[in-house]
Amino acid sequence: MRIASLYRYPVKGLSPEPLARARLSAGAYFPGDRLFAIENGPSGFDAAAPAHQPKIRYLMLMRDEMLARLRTRFDDASGELAISHEGQEVLRADTASSEGRGLLSAFFEGYMPDALRGKPRLLRAPDGYRFTDSRAGFVSIINLASVADLESRIGAAVDPLRFRGNIMVEDLPAWAEFGLVGREIGGPSGLRLRVTRRIERCAATNVDPQTGLRDMQIPRALMSHYGHVDCGVYCEVLADGALTAGERLEAIAPKRSAGLGID
Repeated sequence: MRIASLYRYPVKGLSPEPLARARLSAGAYFPGDRLFAIENGPSGFDAAAPAHQPKIRYLMLMRDEMLARLRTRFDDASGELAISHEGQEVLRADTASSEGRGLLSAFFEGYMPDALRGKPRLLRAPDGYRFTDSRAGFVSIINLASVADLESRIGAAVDPLRFRGNIMVEDLPAWAEFGLVGREIGGPSGLRLRVTRRIERCAATNVDPQTGLRDMQIPRALMSHYGHVDCGVYCEVLADGALTAGERLEAIAPKRSAGLGID
């Protein structure tokens, strides 16, 4: 399969950032992905003892589609998060300072007051933790052929960014990614991934990532046409390496059991 594009989502529920290259480390998450979440009232999250929380405790697209109308950019070096709305930058705040986090809280209080259950507070993930929907969501792969097949079934264009994946791949037959679960894949840099599970889709995929309109019923369409609500797969990183757009990833053949002639 060929890497068509790479994306990270620094803030849960907010816009993607395209990448030309990403370096992954064994046992770690996709770099810069889901580093932050915006707490929608007290969530119970404790950075000193991080535990996975239901996504409904944060601002997220499944319920808060107006988030898709914002464009955000996180600068790793400065720690600044920039937010644009309708083509204009409306805020630039230092995520590491109390003043900057206060500005972010005030922005979301003004932008979406009716969606809030309490004060919106920016949370940063401690080392070894990310605000992913799944505990197994270290790296996600979306097969563009599968998205194209879904398009053909429903008769409408489906933006692959609805699925908020890290790695978009092509040159792989539609839905063949499901057959990779339990297998390893590798890249030319020495990177090795293990495909761990299929990704179940929720109502967040109903939101157009460009307009913020809730204009489709993606989980319903998946169930109707395929008998499941899955699109994409999760992976864990087994060996360090880099991913570069345009490179190819290959499935690694299972080792044969000595003397038994079976895989």
